[in-house]
Amino acid sequence: MRKLTLGVAFGALFAPVAAQADNHMGCGEVSITEMNWASASVVTNVATFIMEQGYGCDVTIVPSDTVPAVTSVAENGEPDIVTELWLNSTGEVYEQLEDQGKVERLGKVLEPGGVEGWWIPTYLAEEHPELKTIDGIMANPELVGGQFNNCPDGWGCRVVSDNLVRALDLEDSGIEVFNHGSGETLATSMASAYEDEQPWFGYYWGPTVPLGKYEMTKVDLGPVKEDVHTRNQNQDAENPGVSDFPAAPVLTSVTTDFKGDNPAVAEFLSKMTFETATMSGILAWMDENNASAEEAAVYFLTNNTGTWRGWLNDSAEENLASVLQ
Repeated sequence: MRKLTLGVAFGALFAPVAAQADNHMGCGEVSITEMNWASASVVTNVATFIMEQGYGCDVTIVPSDTVPAVTSVAENGEPDIVTELWLNSTGEVYEQLEDQGKVERLGKVLEPGGVEGWWIPTYLAEEHPELKTIDGIMANPELVGGQFNNCPDGWGCRVVSDNLVRALDLEDSGIEVFNHGSGETLATSMASAYEDEQPWFGYYWGPTVPLGKYEMTKVDLGPVKEDVHTRNQNQDAENPGVSDFPAAPVLTSVTTDFKGDNPAVAEFLSKMTFETATMSGILAWMDENNASAEEAAVYFLTNNTGTWRGWLNDSAEENLASVLQ
C-alpha cells in the first residue's frame, strides 16, 4: 500500500508539469552526479525534477563518488554539475580546478554543512541542562552513564575524538571510553539507549538516519579553533587541544562552461540548500518506509513547497505552478 501510494504521488507530481515544460525553451542536455550515498541521491533527484520540469533541461544522471567525479571534471570537463561535494574529501584537486577556472562553487547544498560532534539525547539535556556543556558532563559523569561512545578504529573522527579525550583528561573525570567496532554498533547503542530513555553520550555526525530519527543535543565543547582542530586530526599529535568540530563545507559545483551557457539553472542551483537537520529527517523517513531516493525526493517536494519555491525564477515557478499549491 505504501509503495502504491508513493507511486501515485510520484505520478501526480511529475505528470501534470511535464507538458508545460515542453512549451518553453529548454536548457539543453545537462549531466549531474549522483554520489553513492543516500542524501546525495535525494539532492540529485530533487535537482533533476526541478531542472527538467521547471527549466526544460534534458538531464542525465551520472553515478559517481567524490574523487572520480572531480577527476572526471578535470580530465573531461564533465559532468556539468557535481552536487553534495564534500570539500574535505577532495584534497587539493578541487581547489586546483577552481584556480584553473574550470569549475565554480555555487553555494552550500547543506547548511551549515556536514555536522560532527559529541551528543546526548535531548530528554537528558532537558532533565539536566548542565550536561549541555562538556564541563557539566565531566562534573557529573554518572548522569551520562559514565561512558563515552567513541568512533570505530580507522575513522577520521576516531583520531579527533581520541585527541579530545586526551586534551580534556576525560577518563580522569570518571568517564570510560568505549571504542565501537563499527558504525553499526555505534548507531545501535544510541538507538537502544534512546528507545529506553537511558543516558547516552558519544560521537555522531549528520546528515544521518539516527540524527533524523532521534532528538539529540550537541554538547558544547567550546569554540571552534581551526588550528587546534587541524592538529587534532594527527593521531601522533603531541599537544592536542580542545576545539569543537567545525561544519564540513558541502557544495554544489558546476563547470564554468555550464554556468556561462545556463545562467538561470546555475542561479537555481546556487539557491538549492537543504538544512542538514531537514536532510537527516528525510533520511529517517526513507529508513522507516524502506523508500528509494526518488520517493524521498517526492516526499521532500510535496512537503516543502515553501522552501524550494524560493529557489526558482519566475519562469520556472510558472512552469511548476501546478505543484506549488
